[in-house]
Amino acid sequence: MTDVLTNPAATPVPDGMIAIDNPATGEQIALVENLSAEGVQELVARARRAQPGWEALGYAGRARLMYRLRHWLVANRAAVIDTVVAENGKTREDALLAELFYMADSLGFWAKRAEGYLADEKVRTHSPFVFGKKVVVRHRPYGVVGVIAPWNYPLTLGVGDALPALMVGNSVVIKPSEVTPLATQMFADAAREVGFPPDVFLVATGDGATGAALVDCADMIMFTGSTRTGRKIGARCGERLVPCSLELGGKDPMLVLADADVERAANVAVEWAMRNAGQICMSVERVYVEAPVYDEFVAKVTAKVGALRQGVPGAAGSVDVGAITFPPQIDLIESHVRDAVDKGARVAVGGHRGPGPGRFFQPTVLLDVDHSMSCMTDETFGPTLPIMKVADVEEAIRLANDGPYGLASSVFTRDIDKGERVARRLAAGVTWINDAIMSYLAQEAPFGGARESGLGARHGAGGIRKYCQTQTILTTRWALKREPTMFPNAATRSRLFERLMVLLWGRSPR
Repeated sequence: MTDVLTNPAATPVPDGMIAIDNPATGEQIALVENLSAEGVQELVARARRAQPGWEALGYAGRARLMYRLRHWLVANRAAVIDTVVAENGKTREDALLAELFYMADSLGFWAKRAEGYLADEKVRTHSPFVFGKKVVVRHRPYGVVGVIAPWNYPLTLGVGDALPALMVGNSVVIKPSEVTPLATQMFADAAREVGFPPDVFLVATGDGATGAALVDCADMIMFTGSTRTGRKIGARCGERLVPCSLELGGKDPMLVLADADVERAANVAVEWAMRNAGQICMSVERVYVEAPVYDEFVAKVTAKVGALRQGVPGAAGSVDVGAITFPPQIDLIESHVRDAVDKGARVAVGGHRGPGPGRFFQPTVLLDVDHSMSCMTDETFGPTLPIMKVADVEEAIRLANDGPYGLASSVFTRDIDKGERVARRLAAGVTWINDAIMSYLAQEAPFGGARESGLGARHGAGGIRKYCQTQTILTTRWALKREPTMFPNAATRSRLFERLMVLLWGRSPR
C-alpha cells in the first residue's frame, strides 16, 4: 500500500508504515507499507500461482505487453520523472537519461532478443556412444524471481532487472529500497494497466527484514547493493540451494596516462564522478594521473567541478548536482573527506555538507591523497573525486588493482593498443578506454563485477539465462532393442571396449 500525502508536514507515521521523504527538500512525500515476512510469503505465493499462465503466453505474448509498457512509459514520462526526482533528489536530466531512456530501450531490447537468447540449443556431441541420438538443451523459468533493488537507480537497477526475468516467463516480486519505492510501484501499477496478468509483477515495500523474507522464499534472487549485504544474501541462498546474482560495491579507478587527451579525460572524470551526486556503483571514485599531465588535469578538473551548480532539482537545466538520497550516506561521505584531510590531503574544491533542510554534499576534489586514506580504498558513493599523481603506468596499474573490488575501470590514452594492453591487466569486470559507463548501454555485452564486486552479470545472453534452469533432453529415435553395452556383462565385450578405448585415446601425446 502507498499513500501519496497531500499535507506531508502534518502526517504522522503509523505503525507498520515507512515515511518517504524528498532528499532535496526534507519534505515527507508518501507513506508505504513495511511488509512483514508473512506479507512477503503471501505475495510470493500469489506470484507462484500466476507464473504458469504467464509462461504459457509465450515470448510473443509477453513481448507485446513489454511494448505496451514502453508506450505507457513514454506517454507518462513527465509523471515518472517527477516521481524519480522527488524520491531520489536527483536532477531531471539524470532521471530522464539514466532511468527513462534506459528503461524504454531495455523494454524493447528484451522483448526482441529474449526468444533468440533462450531458443533450444541442438548439441552436436563428439561421443560415439551417443551417435544417432538427438540432444537438446532448453531454458525454462525458475518460477518466482525476487529482485532486491538499490536506492540510487530504482528503475534502471530494479525494474530493469525484472524485465529479462519476466521475459523468460518468471513472475517477479521486487523489493525496492525503503527510501525509493514510489517509481517502482508506479511501474507495477502501469504493468497491470497495460494488460499484464494480475500477480505477475508484484512489489514488496519494506525495510531490510522485508528483503530477508523475500530471500527466504523466492526461487532465485537478483540483488544490487553493498558487498556486506550481498555476502549475507549469498550465504542464505547457499543454505537454501537457490541461485542468486549479486551486483555489489565498487571503487572504480580511472587511469590518465601521459599521452591522454587531458580535456576529454577531465570532462569524463567530472561527469561520472559527480553525476547523480556520485551515487553510481560504476562512477569514477579515484583517479591516477601520470606526472607529466597531472597539473594540467587537476587544473581542468577543479575548474569544472567548481562551476557545477548544486541545489534542489527544479526545471530542466536548473542544477547539475542534486541531493544525497540515503540518509546515512552523507555521514559516510563526510567521514571519508575528514579522514583524508586528517591524513594530509588537501581539499581543492568543496569538502563540506551543503545547506539544509535537504541532504547535500558539495562536489569535492581531493588532492595529495594516498592509499592510507579511506577515500582511495573504500567505496564513498558520493560527489568526491580524489586525484593521485603516479610516476608511470606501472604504478597506476598496481594502485588500481590494490583493493578488494573489481567492478569498473577506465584508461585514457591516445595510444589505443597501449590502452587495450593496460585494460587487460586491470582487475575489473568492465574497462573503458577513453570513456566511462557507456558500455552499460550496449545491452548485448555483459556487465558484471570481479572479486568482491559481485557474482553474475547483467545484459547479453548470460543476463537473461541466469533467470533460467537448463534442461537437457536426449531423444533416441532408432535403436537396437538391446545395445552392446547392456546387461548381461560379457568378457568378450569388455575386451572389445578396452581395445576401443586404446584405439580412440591411447596414442602418446606429442
